[in-house]
Amino acid sequence: MNPRDTVLLVGHGSRESAGNREIEQFAEKWRERRPGWRIEVCFIEFADVLLDEGLDRAARHGGRVLVAPLILNAAGHVKMEIPEAIEHARLRHPQVEFVYARHLGACEEILAILKRNLRKAMSRLDMPDPRNTGIVLLGRGSSDRVANGEVARMARWLFEEGEHPLVDIAFTGITHPRLESVVQRQVRLDMGQIVILPYYLFTGTLIERIKRQAARLQQQYPRVHFALGDYFGFEEEVYALLEQRLAEATGAARAMMECDGCKYREFAAEHGGGHHHHDHHAA
Repeated sequence: MNPRDTVLLVGHGSRESAGNREIEQFAEKWRERRPGWRIEVCFIEFADVLLDEGLDRAARHGGRVLVAPLILNAAGHVKMEIPEAIEHARLRHPQVEFVYARHLGACEEILAILKRNLRKAMSRLDMPDPRNTGIVLLGRGSSDRVANGEVARMARWLFEEGEHPLVDIAFTGITHPRLESVVQRQVRLDMGQIVILPYYLFTGTLIERIKRQAARLQQQYPRVHFALGDYFGFEEEVYALLEQRLAEATGAARAMMECDGCKYREFAAEHGGGHHHHDHHAA
């Protein structure tokens, strides 16, 4: 990391202030891990310092701004909003180099967190037997099929590495299936226990909603034992992934964003435009 570099950590933002505070705390812990790094924070929405202001603040230091999205799946925010904001920032600050790192993505590090959270949730069940315990991996949901596919990938990997007969996906919004219908299906298939495993980084309004849903489901199916897993939070793998993404973005072998099946690429092609994210090159 160059001493003149500024890392701009981009969080999604939440209407629940506790979620935004957790991202600020996450950044503070990252500064403690990397005392020589300048790390600043902004949000896409629902917070005081939004993306444009965050880019401007980071640019004041000169040198190079490394934009690191603290986001699990690549949908509209990652593919469209952040790159567009970076392009506008390049026009406002032509003397500054902006580099865009990849999102976290579905990978072995995320799988390790999910497996650990699953073990913790299983330990809270009266009979932690995977053979009669279904899993519901619960994501945010997106209109982007690639983003939803990343959740499905993690569900398949969990299934491959465990003894659970059912590992299903559900979403809290935008797309289907929803949690209640997936739980209903697992109950019909004789799952005596069900673990709901959130695919979320931090707390927020949706995490609070999931807690209420889990409580209602327990009342609705009193003979089924439910356990609600943790969101990711301050896990070591998240920090390591961010640092890996920054190394990819600034190194010789620069990784490109995964765009196979991307609706934004299809839209650009249909309208005669390119599909350039400008992920890893400077102005």
